[in-house]
Amino acid sequence: MTESAGDARALLAAAGTALLEERRQLAPHELEALSRLAPESVPALASLAHEVRLSWCGPEVEVEGILSAKTGGCPEDCGFCSQSARFDSPVKATAFLDTEEVMAAARETAASGATEFCLVLAVRGPDERIMQRLEELVPMVGKETGLRVAVSAGILDGDQAERLAVAGTHRYNHNLETARSFFPRVVTTHTWEERFRTCRLVQGAGMELCCGVLLGMGETIAQRLELLGQLRQVGPAEVPVNFLNPRPGTPLGRRPLLEPLEAIHWIALFRLALPSVLLRYAGGREVTLRELQAMGLTAGINALIVGNYLTTLGRAPEQDLQMLADLRMPVAALSRVL
Repeated sequence: MTESAGDARALLAAAGTALLEERRQLAPHELEALSRLAPESVPALASLAHEVRLSWCGPEVEVEGILSAKTGGCPEDCGFCSQSARFDSPVKATAFLDTEEVMAAARETAASGATEFCLVLAVRGPDERIMQRLEELVPMVGKETGLRVAVSAGILDGDQAERLAVAGTHRYNHNLETARSFFPRVVTTHTWEERFRTCRLVQGAGMELCCGVLLGMGETIAQRLELLGQLRQVGPAEVPVNFLNPRPGTPLGRRPLLEPLEAIHWIALFRLALPSVLLRYAGGREVTLRELQAMGLTAGINALIVGNYLTTLGRAPEQDLQMLADLRMPVAALSRVL
């Protein structure tokens, strides 16, 4: 049941007071009420989320490029992922890219004005050979390009987390993806608890934690709110917001896309629930939001991935940089360089 127009105005005013004047997090019942707002109230919610973002995080937007350094052949059965070896998807397994391929991608990322470069590997977790490659590549990329280097290589043990931190890894990406109660419907080859434990190991080793979500897999509103509470529990520095872009051959390959205004609603709620995090536009935004991508940037987003994603095409970096320029949003790297 949605809130009436009068109730919506009262809820938004109360949330604004809590976040902008009292500087406190919203309680679960306050977030639940905001999740019931009618579509016509979403622009007002987005406006509040943008104000909260500016107040808690400032005006700059962080730009990141990602590279699929090892694509496909993953043994896990994540139902949304075309890189799983268990599904008959068009994505085929490839070996770890050679050093020059990685460095060329890093240089291209740096030239786009990005501050962060993420090496992503389709694996359950890194074996010793992968660990040695990462220990070689992470400092090399940082030294040559000046980029901060992030890594996403699956489930870690404590020793691996410590080694990646020593190598200079700035952030480690390990997504919770969805609520604990919904996770077994999406993945069966590992548990939500294993992901949560890796998040804790990353933080314990001194790396920043990047912990993202994937919306639109069939989860309920209550489960999205549950996920927000679990993200608060793990306390990431960055939260990429992905929207399901159904991939052929995967179990979720026929699911419909989220409606654009529903996506804006949840971007705004993630900002209001997590006022101080780096909230990043990530996969699926182009097909989900379509003409509302700029609106998403005024609904609480303060970071974005530019260029292509792991196995799907994004927009040209120049388009996103122009969108930021049109919105007069300073890019963190460019504002420091110029």
